[in-house]
Amino acid sequence: MNITFKPTVRAAAIGVGAVGALIGSFLLGTAQSGSAATGGATRAFVTAAGGTGKITVTGTGTVTGTPNQLILSMGVQANAASVSTALAQANRAASKVIATLKKDGVSKADIQTSGLSIQPNYHDGSQVPVGYGVSEQLTATLRTLSKAGSQIQAAATAGGNYTTVDGVSLNLTDTGGLLAKARSRAVHDAQAKAAQFAAALNEHVSGVISMSDQSSQVPIPYANGAAFKSAAPSVPVSAGSQQISVQITVVYAIG
Repeated sequence: MNITFKPTVRAAAIGVGAVGALIGSFLLGTAQSGSAATGGATRAFVTAAGGTGKITVTGTGTVTGTPNQLILSMGVQANAASVSTALAQANRAASKVIATLKKDGVSKADIQTSGLSIQPNYHDGSQVPVGYGVSEQLTATLRTLSKAGSQIQAAATAGGNYTTVDGVSLNLTDTGGLLAKARSRAVHDAQAKAAQFAAALNEHVSGVISMSDQSSQVPIPYANGAAFKSAAPSVPVSAGSQQISVQITVVYAIG
């Protein structure tokens, strides 16, 4: 929490009493505006020069939405005595996974090959390979969460014992309306803080000098692949929630 009070010409008029009132108002304002702001320190700067003053405050607005998209990262892995055999096994398994995803309603454009690895396998420190491992990865965008669990289950089953699942991520793609609400809350939060500081100085807010904003979307943690080794007919998928946070800095004129 930073409070910087820099009186110049008007220092004598404000005096020690106003400084105390300013600090008291700031503490009260922090509690009152807590519903609009989330976490972090509240920063406010008050300056005065040449008969005019400025108050710089930070306002925060946060809203919560439900993710509507799941990104699945999975693949297949095969091991065999030769590269050609391992590659053929992996290719067959990957083709089955892709075909199953398409059959279950995943668009071709939403399925992308994301990796291919061929590595020799060694045993007991020998420099001679005893076989080869082939890994093929793909990323699938599942746009209907109500079907995502069954799509994941079907794809994993299609790949059989070759299947690997690296993880999933849940995304909130339609953020326009949420951002608008968050910005409105951030502005109201800044206005409330500025009014409290101005009142403590026996002044009033006369206008906005400048404003800058910065938005951020906070991702939720992704699930580990181990969560999908169940024999259930459909992998359980819980959308949870995702936060959209907007922080603005506003410079107000007081007088």
